[in-house]
Amino acid sequence: MGMERKTIFLVDDDATNLAVGKTVLAQHYKVLTLDSGERLLKVLEKNIPDLILLDVEMPGMNGYETIKAIKNKKETENIPVIFLTAKSDGESELEGLSLGAIDYIIKPFSPPLLLKRIEVHLLVESQELELRKYNDHLQKIVEEKTRSVVKLQDAILKTMIELIERRDYTTGGHIERTTRYLNILLKAMLESNLQKEKISSWNLDLMLRSAQLHDLGKVAIKDSILQKPGKLLPDEFEEIKKHTTVGEEIIETIKKNSGEEAFLEYAKIFAATHHEKFDGSGYPKGLKGYEIPLQGRLLAIADVYDALVSERPYKKAFSHEEAVDIIAKGKGTHFDPELIDLFLSISDEFKNAAAPLKEDQK
Repeated sequence: MGMERKTIFLVDDDATNLAVGKTVLAQHYKVLTLDSGERLLKVLEKNIPDLILLDVEMPGMNGYETIKAIKNKKETENIPVIFLTAKSDGESELEGLSLGAIDYIIKPFSPPLLLKRIEVHLLVESQELELRKYNDHLQKIVEEKTRSVVKLQDAILKTMIELIERRDYTTGGHIERTTRYLNILLKAMLESNLQKEKISSWNLDLMLRSAQLHDLGKVAIKDSILQKPGKLLPDEFEEIKKHTTVGEEIIETIKKNSGEEAFLEYAKIFAATHHEKFDGSGYPKGLKGYEIPLQGRLLAIADVYDALVSERPYKKAFSHEEAVDIIAKGKGTHFDPELIDLFLSISDEFKNAAAPLKEDQK
């Protein structure tokens, strides 16, 4: 069984040219002859050929107008078009090619030459089609791989978060809420053009998901300290501080073993720096001012706000207004002044995001 013949539409207002052309082409291709651009466009509504041979000088719609209509329609824009014309000047040829034609053949044409030019163009078109199919297939593989990576990341996240919250059940819902607040701050920064260039370079979806691992190091803290109902003693507080460096170390180990770069790099920064303070009095490294990565400076606000408005075994929940006032007083000492100004301008959004808090704590 031989290969199915390709289909060519031959368009010319001259009946003799159509007859001669069909005789030459019919030996190798399925041929449909049409005597005007208007008729061609009508037929193209339901039939797509492999190639169109199009006369330039026709009454009514000429070849140039016809190819414009073909190229302006998604269903027909990829059909290869070869112009047939009696014009042999370079300007006409350039105009035809600039409108999207793949070739320009002067009439009267040599039948062997016409067939050879058509054969070459159909071969090129066939190769381009295969390349498009191959690229589409590659794109699907990439998309499937991306979905697989995201699924793996989500599985790691879910497992880790459950692990953290089982160890530190006194802070129920803390991870979800701080992520919510962080998202509010990031959106506000973009809207106000605050460090927009830096934030625009971040993968925000990946960043927000990775922020959920900021307290991962708590898995290494003793239950007696982590779940203590009263105020911590100085040595117990020193132990709690270690959750930042332990979290950083755990994430670095996972990163090395998994080869997962961006996602865990973000997580490592959040874990290591969310307890640093702008005046250098924070932990674990006592970083000061802009030595603290922007991620850490942002999460510090979200983390403290949630701690303030949440009930703990050792404290009652502060109201939203009280929490905002306490955070405002930390401007320039605990927190980045610029970020506090931003926080104060959108603090009502924090209040709305914290609304489900009472439900969380029932």
